[in-house]
Amino acid sequence: MRRALDLLYAAGLWLSALCILVIASLVGLQVVARIWDAILQALDLPRSGFVVLSLAEISGYLFAAASFLALAGTLKSGAHIRVTMLVNALPQRVRALIEAAALAFGALAAGFGTWAIGGYALESWRFGEVSPGLVQVPLVWPQAAMAAGAALLTIAFLDELTITVRTGRPSFRAAEDAVALGREG
Repeated sequence: MRRALDLLYAAGLWLSALCILVIASLVGLQVVARIWDAILQALDLPRSGFVVLSLAEISGYLFAAASFLALAGTLKSGAHIRVTMLVNALPQRVRALIEAAALAFGALAAGFGTWAIGGYALESWRFGEVSPGLVQVPLVWPQAAMAAGAALLTIAFLDELTITVRTGRPSFRAAEDAVALGREG
């Protein structure tokens, strides 16, 4: 089960990276086209006029997907920002209870987010909603990617809650401790 969950989180991170790569490729293509047109104009030649249609809109959808798909993997690796001044001063048993409560709240909030975003995606699919730009993107795609990322985050919170209840310590704390040691050394 552990291997399957870790593969799931890794898949979310890889899909997130793919979204960022597509954004960079589209923006790079647009930049190269503009430079090419400037060169053609300087040589008094007709410009190509190449434009990546709806670039800002599509990039925004890909960025939202990338952000949501990366949430679970970054939680599991300890890359989320947490304020730990209070819990660091508490005894280990109390700290474990507070962390478990925070993880349970996170699981509930992420679960609600999954349900809400999934509902929006379902409505967009039912009504065939598309974006208003020149390239009409079916809105269900970015919404479904966001819902999938929120679902992965919910699973990651439940995973961490289980680990914390079982061991008294979330798995991502090892990464936080390593960062703290790096600052001291």
